Amino acid sequence: MDLIAWKEAHQLVLIIYDVTKGFPKEEIFGLVMQLRRAVVSITSNIAEGFSRQSYKDKIHFYSMALGSLTEVQNQILVSKDIKYLAIEEFNKLVDRTVIVSKLLNGLIKSSKTLILNS
Repeated sequence: MDLIAWKEAHQLVLIIYDVTKGFPKEEIFGLVMQLRRAVVSITSNIAEGFSRQSYKDKIHFYSMALGSLTEVQNQILVSKDIKYLAIEEFNKLVDRTVIVSKLLNGLIKSSKTLILNS
């Protein structure tokens, strides 16, 4: 499931990078960089969590990924509200974030279960 979560999040990274190319140039050091930093943080934390040996550490990094995902969700909402994202793009991004959220929550839950059962 770790790899599936990473793959789905990686697709979100690619979509965010593509979509933000169309944002106004004055947002390069604002919303564009915030979105890109937060979305890359998701995959980075999934990868780091995957490499950890203890389930407590895994939960920590998967939770950090979930926090970054929440940042991305907020930033895409702002982007839609200020008319940088069309509703179709927004909906596509929201759908992808929901998939990644469910996968991350599954990783966290299964790691917690493994701790309780050990």
